[in-house]
Amino acid sequence: MACRISELVIDCADPERLAAFWSEVLGYVELGREDDGSIELGPPEAGFGGPQPTLVISRTTDPRPAKLRLHLDVSPTDREQDAELARLLALGAKPVDVGQTGAENWHVLADPEGNEFCLLRARVRPV
Repeated sequence: MACRISELVIDCADPERLAAFWSEVLGYVELGREDDGSIELGPPEAGFGGPQPTLVISRTTDPRPAKLRLHLDVSPTDREQDAELARLLALGAKPVDVGQTGAENWHVLADPEGNEFCLLRARVRPV
């Protein structure tokens, strides 16, 4: 075995707001805080080192220079895509146009700080 992804770090201006958003989206809980204001989120029963990576929401004052070269894809676990889309929009996600044709089976969204992510159609089992 080589490596596996254990954490994903998201830089942002408002860690509290973004941590609240991603906690609701993923069903994660706060695992801890660092002195620099970073907030680590993860699955409630597993935490760091479990089967899913944790998210570290880290404060930055640097402006986003350009389109991110990495984004997250999320899949619904307990409802169909349309119902999950409505839930994500109610949480503060915004639709993003990145040149879709309308024939895609996913939705491109942005979190409250503009970080793009995709909502896929396929349902997956919860971990």
